[in-house]
Amino acid sequence: MEEKTDLMGMDTEEIERFLESIGERPYRAGQIVKWIYRKGARSFSEMTDIGGKLKGILDERAEIGAMRILAHQVSEAGDTEKFLFGLRDGNCIESVIMSYEDHIGPSRLTACISSQVGCAMGCRFCATGMGGFTRNLTAGEIAGQVVMMQREIAPSERRIANVVLMGMGEPLMNYDNVLKAVRLMNCPEGIAIGIRHIAISTCGVIPGIDRLADEGIQTKLAVSLHSPFDETRSGMMPINRRYPIADLMKALRRYQKKTGRRVTFEYAMIDGVNDGLDSAKRLAELLRGLTSLINLIPLNNVTGNRAGRSPRGRIEAFKSYMEAAGVRTTVRKERGGDIDAACGQLRKRMAEAGER
Repeated sequence: MEEKTDLMGMDTEEIERFLESIGERPYRAGQIVKWIYRKGARSFSEMTDIGGKLKGILDERAEIGAMRILAHQVSEAGDTEKFLFGLRDGNCIESVIMSYEDHIGPSRLTACISSQVGCAMGCRFCATGMGGFTRNLTAGEIAGQVVMMQREIAPSERRIANVVLMGMGEPLMNYDNVLKAVRLMNCPEGIAIGIRHIAISTCGVIPGIDRLADEGIQTKLAVSLHSPFDETRSGMMPINRRYPIADLMKALRRYQKKTGRRVTFEYAMIDGVNDGLDSAKRLAELLRGLTSLINLIPLNNVTGNRAGRSPRGRIEAFKSYMEAAGVRTTVRKERGGDIDAACGQLRKRMAEAGER
């Protein structure tokens, strides 16, 4: 039997070409795109404005993704939901949706999605990195996380308005699929998320940062830094041995010069490791002249991670120093501690329990 063509991950032009290849009229592609990405259709039978004959042909020749929800957790506060998705090949990935009432209102949500199955970067404090790398996600699997979560929450009349690629994996090591997924999420006929409401995170893959600077798209860029000192950062993040801090900062200045976009730095506060005023002073020096935002993150408690969370007072002292140095600084509000919300936690726990 001929393998069916998966339409999840195709843009309008690709679906037009597919329709032409099976002898159908290409103008139907726009309707199909809206049903897949905007309305979250899981079958062609749901497409009420497409004729029965075409539906039958599509059922024979095509499909709409193969992801399924394996687990769905909701925090006690109701502001965070965690999804575990099963993929066609038996692997699984995680995604999270969060409500930020104080910033964008209760009905507009932020989705944190994955770009790879596992991760090869090996960051010491990350549950995903502990499990190693399996494969890249396709563009359809990346964008499909947003489609499936939006479909799941649709009855509540909430919608996903922001997307951050900060879940499992290193987005810039899956560059082509990530950029295609970004364009699918931004497509006005589809998910229609504003391009400036999509953030790509990286642990510092310089070639990917340089490529992104040349794309001409206004996505946000977030960099996992976690220390301003090479020796400390290399101990936490092996990628730093290949792309040390001085080279990374040069790349980010090139990026900002070309794009005019602010750079956000993610900085996990780890007790006695990177939370002293010596680190704050060095960090302020590194960022001088760069338009940036520092997001201080209280370290998540991850099984197998021996690092400890910085005391609240030290986090506030670090924040105060950075602000006095003229660097905009925030402390990430903790969410989902009761539902394995940290990246890789739910997948890791279920794998250890043999729940696949």
